[in-house]
Amino acid sequence: MTNPLSRFTPFPEPPALILEYIAARSAEESVVDGPAPWDLGALPAELIAPMPAWLDAVCRWLNQTYAWQPQDAIPPCWTEHERLAYEIAALAFARTDAYADAGSVVVWHEQYERFLIRMTRALGEAGNECRVGRHDVRPARFQLAAWTAEPSRTTAEQSEPVEESTC
Repeated sequence: MTNPLSRFTPFPEPPALILEYIAARSAEESVVDGPAPWDLGALPAELIAPMPAWLDAVCRWLNQTYAWQPQDAIPPCWTEHERLAYEIAALAFARTDAYADAGSVVVWHEQYERFLIRMTRALGEAGNECRVGRHDVRPARFQLAAWTAEPSRTTAEQSEPVEESTC
Protein backbone atom coordinates (compact mmCIF):
# COMPACT_ATOMS: atom_id res chain seq x y z
CA MET A 1 0.00 0.00 0.00
CA THR A 2 1.30 3.46 -0.92
CA ASN A 3 1.60 6.07 1.78
CA PRO A 4 -0.92 8.84 0.93
CA LEU A 5 1.31 11.47 2.56
CA SER A 6 4.26 10.68 0.28
CA ARG A 7 2.81 12.92 -2.45
CA PHE A 8 3.12 16.05 -0.29
CA THR A 9 5.75 18.40 -1.67
CA PRO A 10 8.18 20.19 0.63
CA PHE A 11 8.18 23.94 1.12
CA PRO A 12 10.74 25.60 -1.20
CA GLU A 13 14.10 26.25 0.44
CA PRO A 14 15.26 29.87 0.56
CA PRO A 15 18.21 30.64 -1.74
CA ALA A 16 21.63 29.80 -0.29
CA LEU A 17 22.71 33.44 -0.47
CA ILE A 18 19.70 34.46 1.66
CA LEU A 19 20.35 31.66 4.18
CA GLU A 20 23.96 32.83 4.49
CA TYR A 21 22.78 36.40 5.01
CA ILE A 22 20.32 35.32 7.70
CA ALA A 23 23.04 33.31 9.45
CA ALA A 24 25.41 36.27 9.33
CA ARG A 25 22.75 38.62 10.77
CA SER A 26 21.90 36.09 13.49
CA ALA A 27 25.45 35.39 14.60
CA GLU A 28 26.11 36.44 18.18
CA GLU A 29 28.92 38.76 17.19
CA SER A 30 27.47 39.76 13.85
CA VAL A 31 29.08 42.51 11.84
CA VAL A 32 26.17 42.42 9.38
CA ASP A 33 23.79 45.25 10.09
CA GLY A 34 21.51 45.00 7.09
CA PRO A 35 17.78 44.97 6.57
CA ALA A 36 15.59 42.00 7.36
CA PRO A 37 15.51 39.64 4.37
CA TRP A 38 11.74 40.07 4.02
CA ASP A 39 12.07 43.84 3.60
CA LEU A 40 12.29 43.63 -0.18
CA GLY A 41 12.60 47.35 -0.81
CA ALA A 42 15.58 47.67 1.52
CA LEU A 43 17.63 44.72 0.23
CA PRO A 44 20.76 45.37 -1.81
CA ALA A 45 20.77 44.19 -5.44
CA GLU A 46 22.77 41.01 -4.76
CA LEU A 47 20.25 39.84 -2.15
CA ILE A 48 17.14 40.82 -4.09
CA ALA A 49 18.34 38.99 -7.22
CA PRO A 50 17.44 35.42 -6.07
CA MET A 51 14.20 36.44 -4.34
CA PRO A 52 11.73 36.52 -7.28
CA ALA A 53 12.40 32.91 -8.27
CA TRP A 54 12.14 31.68 -4.67
CA LEU A 55 9.04 33.70 -3.85
CA ASP A 56 7.43 32.52 -7.09
CA ALA A 57 8.13 28.93 -6.01
CA VAL A 58 6.59 29.77 -2.61
CA CYS A 59 3.45 31.18 -4.30
CA ARG A 60 3.13 28.08 -6.47
CA TRP A 61 3.56 25.86 -3.39
CA LEU A 62 0.97 27.84 -1.42
CA ASN A 63 -1.48 27.67 -4.31
CA GLN A 64 -0.95 23.95 -4.83
CA THR A 65 -1.11 23.15 -1.13
CA TYR A 66 -3.76 25.54 0.21
CA ALA A 67 -5.76 27.25 -2.55
CA TRP A 68 -8.93 25.18 -2.75
CA GLN A 69 -11.14 28.20 -3.50
CA PRO A 70 -10.49 30.60 -6.41
CA GLN A 71 -10.22 33.63 -4.10
CA ASP A 72 -7.43 31.89 -2.17
CA ALA A 73 -5.12 31.62 -5.19
CA ILE A 74 -2.20 34.02 -5.29
CA PRO A 75 -2.29 35.51 -8.81
CA PRO A 76 0.61 34.87 -11.20
CA CYS A 77 1.15 38.65 -11.41
CA TRP A 78 1.94 38.89 -7.68
CA THR A 79 5.16 40.83 -8.47
CA GLU A 80 3.00 43.58 -9.98
CA HIS A 81 1.31 44.04 -6.62
CA GLU A 82 3.96 45.48 -4.30
CA ARG A 83 1.84 44.91 -1.23
CA LEU A 84 1.53 41.22 -2.07
CA ALA A 85 5.25 40.86 -2.74
CA TYR A 86 6.09 42.26 0.71
CA GLU A 87 3.47 40.11 2.41
CA ILE A 88 4.49 36.94 0.56
CA ALA A 89 8.12 37.49 1.55
CA ALA A 90 7.17 37.95 5.21
CA LEU A 91 4.86 34.94 5.11
CA ALA A 92 7.56 32.75 3.53
CA PHE A 93 10.17 33.66 6.11
CA ALA A 94 7.64 33.32 8.93
CA ARG A 95 6.81 29.81 7.75
CA THR A 96 10.46 28.84 7.70
CA ASP A 97 10.81 29.99 11.31
CA ALA A 98 7.46 28.57 12.44
CA TYR A 99 8.25 24.99 11.55
CA ALA A 100 10.79 24.82 14.36
CA ASP A 101 7.90 24.57 16.87
CA ALA A 102 4.48 22.87 16.52
CA GLY A 103 2.65 25.69 18.32
CA SER A 104 4.21 28.22 15.99
CA VAL A 105 2.97 26.22 13.01
CA VAL A 106 -0.60 26.70 14.20
CA VAL A 107 0.04 30.45 14.54
CA TRP A 108 1.54 30.51 11.02
CA HIS A 109 -1.63 28.96 9.62
CA GLU A 110 -3.64 31.69 11.34
CA GLN A 111 -1.29 34.25 9.79
CA TYR A 112 -1.83 32.62 6.40
CA GLU A 113 -5.61 32.92 6.80
CA ARG A 114 -5.24 36.63 7.63
CA PHE A 115 -2.94 37.03 4.61
CA LEU A 116 -5.70 35.62 2.38
CA ILE A 117 -8.18 38.16 3.74
CA ARG A 118 -5.75 41.04 3.17
CA MET A 119 -4.84 39.75 -0.32
CA THR A 120 -8.49 39.48 -1.35
CA ARG A 121 -9.18 42.97 -0.03
CA ALA A 122 -6.09 44.43 -1.72
CA LEU A 123 -6.88 42.87 -5.09
CA GLY A 124 -10.56 43.68 -4.96
CA GLU A 125 -12.56 42.86 -8.07
CA ALA A 126 -9.39 43.06 -10.18
CA GLY A 127 -8.19 39.94 -8.35
CA ASN A 128 -10.55 37.74 -10.35
CA GLU A 129 -8.92 38.93 -13.57
CA CYS A 130 -5.41 38.65 -12.15
CA ARG A 131 -5.99 35.09 -11.03
CA VAL A 132 -6.79 34.01 -14.58
CA GLY A 133 -3.78 35.79 -16.04
CA ARG A 134 -5.34 39.09 -17.12
CA HIS A 135 -3.50 41.69 -15.05
CA ASP A 136 -4.40 45.32 -15.61
CA VAL A 137 -2.63 48.40 -14.32
CA ARG A 138 -3.23 49.36 -10.73
CA PRO A 139 -6.91 50.24 -10.20
CA ALA A 140 -5.99 53.05 -7.79
CA ARG A 141 -3.86 54.74 -10.46
CA PHE A 142 -6.30 57.61 -10.85
CA GLN A 143 -6.15 58.45 -7.14
CA LEU A 144 -2.37 58.15 -7.06
CA ALA A 145 -2.03 60.41 -10.10
CA ALA A 146 -3.64 63.22 -8.10
CA TRP A 147 -0.56 63.43 -5.91
CA THR A 148 1.84 65.95 -7.33
CA ALA A 149 5.51 65.18 -7.60
CA GLU A 150 7.30 65.44 -4.28
CA PRO A 151 8.80 68.91 -4.04
CA SER A 152 12.56 68.98 -4.02
CA ARG A 153 13.60 71.43 -1.34
CA THR A 154 17.08 72.01 -0.03
CA THR A 155 17.78 71.78 3.68
CA ALA A 156 17.95 75.59 3.91
CA GLU A 157 14.58 75.90 2.20
CA GLN A 158 13.08 73.32 4.55
CA SER A 159 14.03 75.35 7.59
CA GLU A 160 12.47 78.54 6.21
CA PRO A 161 8.71 79.01 6.57
CA VAL A 162 6.78 78.47 3.36
CA GLU A 163 4.77 81.46 2.18
CA GLU A 164 1.18 80.73 1.44
CA SER A 165 0.01 81.66 -1.99
CA THR A 166 -3.34 83.19 -2.67
CA CYS A 167 -5.55 81.43 -5.13
